[in-house]
Amino acid sequence: MILYEYPFNERIRTYLRLEHLFRRLGELVPRDHPVDHHYALATIFEVMDVGARADLKSDVMKDLEKQKQALNSYRGNPAISQGVLDDVVGKLDGCFSALNSLPGKAGQSLTENDWLMSIRSRVGIPGGTCEFDLPAYFAWQHREPSARRADLQRWASTLGPLAESIHMLLKLLRDSGSPQKVMATAGQLQQNLPQGRTFQLLRLRIDPALHLVPEISGNRLMVSVRLMHEEAGERLQPSSADAPFELTLCS
Repeated sequence: MILYEYPFNERIRTYLRLEHLFRRLGELVPRDHPVDHHYALATIFEVMDVGARADLKSDVMKDLEKQKQALNSYRGNPAISQGVLDDVVGKLDGCFSALNSLPGKAGQSLTENDWLMSIRSRVGIPGGTCEFDLPAYFAWQHREPSARRADLQRWASTLGPLAESIHMLLKLLRDSGSPQKVMATAGQLQQNLPQGRTFQLLRLRIDPALHLVPEISGNRLMVSVRLMHEEAGERLQPSSADAPFELTLCS
């Protein structure tokens, strides 16, 4: 099954982008080739760019505190394991404290490294990191993989508290939804959202054997899914076939 996720607000959209970048970073750093480590470093710069929004850190900390208060309201509920509850609340506290102890925005300490910033200023230029532009960076790429990896892990560690916080918040958000089987009639589905709840994320799972791509749109009142199929020339066209998929709304 292929999983598609659609955020209902800008904050969750930013969290998903950061999660995507952190996953990519986790894939690239353990590898050995200099090209992999080049793109790992470029990914760190992308995280810094996304995290440059002034209110991101405060938004994450507010969400951590909100989740903690929501979970604490379950204390004394016989249907809830108090041990598991204590563990999750403890993790939220740890994320909050670690993020709160970081100065400034995401990767702020890395901006004081002139060598890294010289690479960052050129990494977005096509071919801008050639050896004649950045000879010191070219020399770094010829170091032993273990040495490069140690540097990358040290630089990425400054982003660790943000990565862990985003992971916790998105996990709790995803766990809040219950999947349901639905059918797109003639390739389309429109569904009114239950009133009284604010949904933040839509998750859609579809069988890849159907060769369909969902186009998702939504707001606080309703969601719409239009299924597309690929024609010759890699162009997507609306599908007119009935097709099943799994839909989860997370609040």
